[in-house]
Amino acid sequence: MTQDPADLVYDPGLQPERTLLAWRRTCLSFAVTSLVGMRFTVSALGGIAVLVGVVGAALAVLAYALAAHGYRRAHLSLHRDGILSRGGLPMLAATAAVLVIGGLCTAYLVVGVIRA
Repeated sequence: MTQDPADLVYDPGLQPERTLLAWRRTCLSFAVTSLVGMRFTVSALGGIAVLVGVVGAALAVLAYALAAHGYRRAHLSLHRDGILSRGGLPMLAATAAVLVIGGLCTAYLVVGVIRA
């Protein structure tokens, strides 16, 4: 039984794999933060908090899916050409998730100031 060379690890330091693990941790923290933010703001913002919290969590999941796809593409590119090929879409989705979380927190503060 022979093993496909594309299934072997390209870098002995596992840099692409460690990068994917970092994306996993980051996106998980964004999703949890978004849902926790939703939990604490739902009493002040109502359904908008639920909508924004779910959108933030969905963006975090999307960012991880794009990062995982980018990892597979980079893995194949490294084995085929020796060149690292990556895109910026995971970073864009993660940035959007952070902006949603920030918007949720800002709306909570504004509503708190208006009601005070």
